[in-house]
Amino acid sequence: MARVVALYRHPIKGFTPESRESLTVQADGRVAGDRVLAFRFADAVTPEDDGGLDYWPKSKGLALQDFPALAALRTSYDDASRRLRVEHDGSVLAEAVIDDDGRAELVSAVTDFVLSTREGRRLQRPGRLPLVLVGDGETSRFQDRARGYVSVHSHGSTRALSDALDLPADDRRFRSNIVIDGVAPWAELDWAGEVRIGSVTFRTAGPIVRCLATHANPDTGVRDAKVLTTLTKAFAQDEPTLGRLLLPADESAEGVVRLGDEVLAA
Repeated sequence: MARVVALYRHPIKGFTPESRESLTVQADGRVAGDRVLAFRFADAVTPEDDGGLDYWPKSKGLALQDFPALAALRTSYDDASRRLRVEHDGSVLAEAVIDDDGRAELVSAVTDFVLSTREGRRLQRPGRLPLVLVGDGETSRFQDRARGYVSVHSHGSTRALSDALDLPADDRRFRSNIVIDGVAPWAELDWAGEVRIGSVTFRTAGPIVRCLATHANPDTGVRDAKVLTTLTKAFAQDEPTLGRLLLPADESAEGVVRLGDEVLAA
């Protein structure tokens, strides 16, 4: 029987996830508390100046694709107090409320960290500094796509990839909101129509084509796995694909997905 075995949200776009016991799926198809903040480059257009669109390409700020060392950071966000905590190697780099002073403290700590890494020179390129922490801490708006989605992949798929890579392919590499087990590798790519997870019914959207963010080890921040070429060569994929996107079938109400929920797919 297929069940949910892990749930994640990413409070800061492009940073590592928080493990959760449940996720609230909003009526708009986004996960509450997911991608509610982002570190913007100095010369990047702000979301508000970009027509108020509820998406934001990762090229506008810090993200794992270009700054893999970010994977070594641990972040946690308390929605009620609007307090963000950033840790590295067991030490707290910064912990602050998302107000003007807190944003300045968090920007300073993250900037210093990135400058100390292998990718520090990339942050020193013209127009990137000073960083700006954007987002109200409530609105899920920093997705890569204009339409909000819930992302899902199966543990069977990552196990198959692990065998091909000959190293563990941690589920966190793929930044999905929902990880399931109990289905054959790649079965989620064949889903059609509706999928029910616990009490929430979704309709299937497209597959997820992966980027260089998946090459970063989620503990060390080192690029140690050639995920993209392995997906295309070992599994004969036209594009490096793992997992798929879902939208709630009922767009008038939110729902909750929990660890252990049963997954029923056509």
